[in-house]
This record gives sequence, structure tokens and C-alpha cells, in this order.
Amino acid sequence: MKIKLLWAALLCNIFFALGQSASEVRDEIWSASDPYKKANTVPEKWKNESAVIIYKHENYDYHKFGINVTYTSSIRKRILLLDQASVKEFSEFSYRDKFYSNKALGSFWRRGTNFIGVKIVKPDGKEVIIDTDKEAKEVDGEKKLAIPNLEIGDIIDYYFYSVEPFKSVYDYTFEAVETPLGDVYPTMNLKINLHTENDFFLNFNTYNGAPPLNQIDTGKSSDRLFELKAENIEKNEFPRWFYPLAEMPCYKFQVIFARSGKFEKLADGFLPESEKIVKKTISKEDIFEYYNKKFYPDGDLGVVNRFLKEKSFATEEEKVREIYYFCRHEFFTRYFEAFVVNEAKIMYPFAYYGTNPIFFRDEVPFVNYFMQFLKKQEISYDVIIATPRFNGSIDDLLIQQNVRKLIRVNTPKPIYIEYFNAFSGTDQVNYSIENSKAYVLEVSKGKRVTDVSNVTLPSSTYKDNVSRIKTTVDLFDFTGYKVQRDAAYFGHLKESEQDDKLQFYDFVYEDYNRYGTMKLMDYVRKEKDRKQYTNELDALIKKLKDKQNETYKSNVESEYEVKVDDYTFEIKNTGRYGKDNALEIHDGFTIANNYVKKAGDKYLLEIGRFLTSQIEIDKKEIDRKNNIYMSFPRSFENEITFNIPEGYSVSGLEKLNKKVENETGGFVSTAEVKGNQLVIKTLKYYKNYFEPNANWNKMIQFLDAAYQFTQEKVLLKKN
Repeated sequence: MKIKLLWAALLCNIFFALGQSASEVRDEIWSASDPYKKANTVPEKWKNESAVIIYKHENYDYHKFGINVTYTSSIRKRILLLDQASVKEFSEFSYRDKFYSNKALGSFWRRGTNFIGVKIVKPDGKEVIIDTDKEAKEVDGEKKLAIPNLEIGDIIDYYFYSVEPFKSVYDYTFEAVETPLGDVYPTMNLKINLHTENDFFLNFNTYNGAPPLNQIDTGKSSDRLFELKAENIEKNEFPRWFYPLAEMPCYKFQVIFARSGKFEKLADGFLPESEKIVKKTISKEDIFEYYNKKFYPDGDLGVVNRFLKEKSFATEEEKVREIYYFCRHEFFTRYFEAFVVNEAKIMYPFAYYGTNPIFFRDEVPFVNYFMQFLKKQEISYDVIIATPRFNGSIDDLLIQQNVRKLIRVNTPKPIYIEYFNAFSGTDQVNYSIENSKAYVLEVSKGKRVTDVSNVTLPSSTYKDNVSRIKTTVDLFDFTGYKVQRDAAYFGHLKESEQDDKLQFYDFVYEDYNRYGTMKLMDYVRKEKDRKQYTNELDALIKKLKDKQNETYKSNVESEYEVKVDDYTFEIKNTGRYGKDNALEIHDGFTIANNYVKKAGDKYLLEIGRFLTSQIEIDKKEIDRKNNIYMSFPRSFENEITFNIPEGYSVSGLEKLNKKVENETGGFVSTAEVKGNQLVIKTLKYYKNYFEPNANWNKMIQFLDAAYQFTQEKVLLKKN
């Protein structure tokens, strides 16, 4: 495994001087006074680890020069490599040395420069500094840096350094950071520094037993320097189904730049009372103060009223659902075609939508618009403030960007509606926040937020989130198989499959037909231009469909762990209009020279493989120390029908009948011959959102049963 640097996760720093050279950065980090320059030993208790982090240092620096602001950040690690696995791990780095980004409406620009430094310290103390500029090679837009002659017993000492300047017209919320203290290797010494000055507002806190942040006196009234230190941090494997921020010692912070009181009021975060105070917690009063100013009924309901005209609904719930799906198209998916056409440079499409079309770019205008609709309809509602469970509890909320906002419509059976995506619905809460504690912003008379209280959001069950696949298998020349599959997805499993499987043309034209909306090309009056643009768009869609088909074929090959041929794919139903409206997909393919072994005049069929790959728990995972966090309860139903060739019969079905069930979930399979068909049914399900570590062995029982099923075979023989 090679080290790949994701800057969004690793940005950290020391300097604020713009225009520093690589050598200046190197001399500052690997200075002559570096207290860890000669550190090369680790505690006896960690001698059998793969590697040990002797020193880890993160730095974040925020400074201003008028309207010019610079964010500089770095991370340094000094690691002793104790086995061949860690040597391989650090044998190559991947990174980008420049990146650019810009914010909508041109409110600021940002430009960044990155540096990397790597040196190897041999056991005898000899240092070898890698010439990163010379040795790094450009591959697909990334720099690849090979680390030569790395050996067990070496120390690798490396850093990443980034400086980002920008000009601010209004204010800027710097990228918030949420990070566990622990690493995949044990850490002897950790230090985190954070440096700000006037006009920078800081929210910072530590959780789950992490040490506090301490302020260091710099002697300057405008300067603020903070430090967090920790020692002897045990490693964490970061296993599957784990939320590190929920239980590991960690820290979270957010820095917001606001040049004056006017910009402080506009800032996108929960600001402390002054830049001299570190805000550690967010109270109900903070929630009320911030969102009371954000949320109020607003928006032109003309298009909605026209949609409602001469329509009748059996219940208020039905009306809310229909308006939600209509608005999802009218204010969101209707523009997808234009975005695609514009990006492909076929034409400039946006002028066709009028001077001020409504397009909801984020949650706030969406919430305000639906507040307006519900107010006019005299339907009771509240606003919900929640945070995804992987961020920890809402009680530990610190960063405004971690908030999800939704509306609870107080109909007899409450409806929860959220900001649109192409597949969003009205009948279930987003999987990341369901079954969690949240805040309710109570709305009085459909107008203003008047109070804040707590609520636990609804849950779903494994019977709500279902994958149901029927697979028909025919033997092909007694060497391979023809496979036809019909899949139906419900609940949160439907959402993930929609996001993976559906392209814009799979649903945009569906919405056009449903609501009688004009397609983009219908706006083009000149026949010659319309024909040209239509031909170019059709060609683009064909190209995208070909690519889509290749992608799905590749996905099936990963599922079955074999090469497939003659792949076909069809969306039977998009599943975009309600909880019980399934995403339905049909695909077919052939598998040649696999899953069949000839044994004399008999054939051994690896029939269990048609369940597709299952989780194999390896030895390292068995001894799990962390609790288990699931995205949501879910179940997977499979029915595999094997058409037995004429004149043959199958035996060995007993191994295909399994049953392992307990309070965490289960795996159940049955197999029987019906006429000339072998019919196999399986059910695997996960019952809960959370399991304590003590239940891990119970989960392993049914996971192992499912994996073992994929290894089972039946014997095909002549009658």
C-alpha cells in the first residue's frame, strides 16, 4: 500500500510569509534546534508494532494583511519502520504541488502552493534527504515520489506544507477540521499548534478524553497562539463500520474571518462573543440566535399555485408530497440538462430560463420557500437541525457546516423533507441523521422560530432498507453461464443505488414528461440551431451511455470476481416518487470458463458464487476493540434459480441450507429442486445502527455463514 495525500484531510501549518522557497520551508521544519532531530527509540511495549510515530506535529496559521488573508498549514511525521509492511507502506507518496479553487459569485479567489519534504534516517544516524523536485514524476495530474532503499529500522521523517492566499470581499469560513488524535500506528508525541490574530474567530474543542487546548502568551495583544499536546497514544485500526469521532479522542475546530461587525453578522458559523474567546460549545440559545435570522417564510409561490390549480388531494400528506416532487423538478432537476450542455460547450443555455429563474443552491432558500408554502396552506410545521451520526452527538455540535436542515410537516403522520437531490423523497429521514438526537426550531403560526427543543428523529428497520435480487442462471456449453438479473431496491439502499446507477438522462426526461415541462431544446427557436444542438446532445448522451454500460459491466465483474461478456443493462423504474416506489434494474451477461469444473462425467458447479462476493473477516479483524457503527439497518434478499439441463440432476444441496440468527442480524439460506429448477433463497440482514464491541463475535457468525455460502458447490450429473 502506498501513501496517498488527500490535502483536504491533511492541511496543517506553521508559516504565514507568502512566497517562501522550498529550502526555507525545509530549514524551518527540520531546524537545527528541532528537539526530535535525533529521536530514534520507541518504548518496549511497541517493539512488535509495524511502525511507531515518534513525533507528529500539526500547525495551522491564519493571518491577514488588509483584505489579503493567508492560510498556511503543515503536518510533519517522524516514523520508525519496524517491519516490511511499513516499509512498503511508505515506499511511495502521491500528491499535488499546486491547486486552485474559487467560490461562487466571485466573492474571493484562492491560490495554493504545496511543498513536500522527505528524509530517511538510517540506524547509524546517517540522513538521506530526498530531492523531491527532481525525483517526483507527473502521472495523471499527480506527483508520484518513490522512496528508494527504504529498510526495516529506518526512520522516515516527512512533512507537507501548504500556503493559501486569497482576497476577501466579505468573510471567509476556513475549512473546518475534525480529526482523531490516534493514527494507524502508535504515537509517542503529538503537538498541534493553531495561530490566529484579530478578526479571526475560533471554535475549538476536544472530545472523548482528548487533552484540552491551551493558550500560549505571545506578548502581543493581537496575537493568539494555541497548543495541544498528547503522549503515548495507542494505535487504532480504523476498522469497517466505525465512526472515529463518535468515540476516539479527537478535536474539532473552525476558523472564521470577519473584518468588521457587519461581516460578523453575516458569518457562516456560530461565532464566539469576540475573537479573544475560544468557543467550545454550542447551546440551544446559539442555535436559536443563528437560525432565527436565517429561516423565515419567503418566495414567489406563483408556479406552485398554478400547479395546484384544479387539483385535489385526499390528505395534506398527499399534497405535501406532490408539491415536493414538483418543486424538485421545477427548481432543481429542470436545469440539469442545461448544466450538461454548458459543460460540453454545445451552447450557452441559461438565457432561455428568463432573467431570474429560481434554482435552490443550498438548504436555506429551500427551507424558507417551503416555510412560505406551508404557511400559505396553513399546515403546521417545524424546522429540524441535526448532524450526521458520524460527527458525534448533536450535543457536541461545533461546526455549522456539519448541520443538516430539514422541515418536519406536522401532519397526522409527520413528513420530513430535505433540500433536494435528484433522488430525494418525502417519506424517510436521511440515513446519516435518522435515529439521532436533534433540535426542533418551533415555528409559531407558520411565521417565525419562537423556541428550541429536542427530538429524536425517526428510525428505519432492516425491512425498510431492502435489496431484492432475482437471478436466473443457465449453463452455457457446460463451461460457463448465461445470467439474467432483476433487482429492486428500497429505502436507503435504493438511494445509494440511484446515486450509483442513474445518470441525468435517466430521470430528467422522466420529469419533463411527468410535469409537461419544456425541454431545453424546445426553447431554441431557430430550427437550424435546434437541430444542431439536438444532434450534439444526442451524440453526447450516446457516448455517456456507452461509458455507463462499461462502468456497470466493470462493477459486475467486481461483484462476481470474474470477467463477463455480452453485458446488457436497463433501468426499468427510477424509483424517484415515493418510499414504496422501487428502483428496478435488469441486466444480463455471460460468464465463460468459470464456476464449472468437469469431474469425469459429472460437473461441479460453484453455485454459491451467484450470491456475489461477501464479507470475509480476516484474522486481523477478529480481535476488534472498537464498537460497531452501521449507516442503517438493512437486508439483502436473493433468489437464485438454476435451470437444470435436461437429463441431469443436482445433488449436494444440504450445504446450501444455513441458518444463523441472533440479536445483531442473520443469514438464512434454503435450497430445493422444483421440477427442472434448483431454487435457492437467501436473506442476510443487519438489525441495528449500533452494536457494542461485545456483540462483534455474534456478527461474525452470520457474516461467516454468508461468506461460506459463496464457497459452496453442487454436483451436476446425468440421470
